[in-house]
Amino acid sequence: EVVSIRVRDLDLARGEVRVTGKGEKQRVALFGTPCISALKRYLADGRPDLLKASDESSDALFLNRNGTSLGERGARARLNETAVRAELPAAFHPHTLRHSFATHLLDGGADLRVVQELLGHESLGTTQVYTHVSTARLRGLYASAHPRARRATKRDA
Repeated sequence: EVVSIRVRDLDLARGEVRVTGKGEKQRVALFGTPCISALKRYLADGRPDLLKASDESSDALFLNRNGTSLGERGARARLNETAVRAELPAAFHPHTLRHSFATHLLDGGADLRVVQELLGHESLGTTQVYTHVSTARLRGLYASAHPRARRATKRDA
């Protein structure tokens, strides 16, 4: 999906990008201030330098060193290089980013249907794969929601 994004698909003011997923279905993906800042720097400094390497003009957001659209293999290679520099586990895979995104949303209390929409899943069942719950989250929810989970008071002792 990332390699198919065009510059015209970005709306930096709103923190949105139009993404074309499986089956040519379009959806809007959201991103925050750190991403907006990084994209602004890339569009102002990085991308123009890459465009100079090509005789052709490209509307692709992400370009390779030849100034043409970054392909899937190139994107995967850049991501792997970044993962190594960030000392991420060797098992890191591009799908790990989607999994982390969904897990963080759910751990933060997002509704499953919202996560479904943000991931572009047609079926809620596909999204339910991400509903594994961390032990820390379970403990926190149990402690805040169950009356017997609270610590004993002096009166209880």
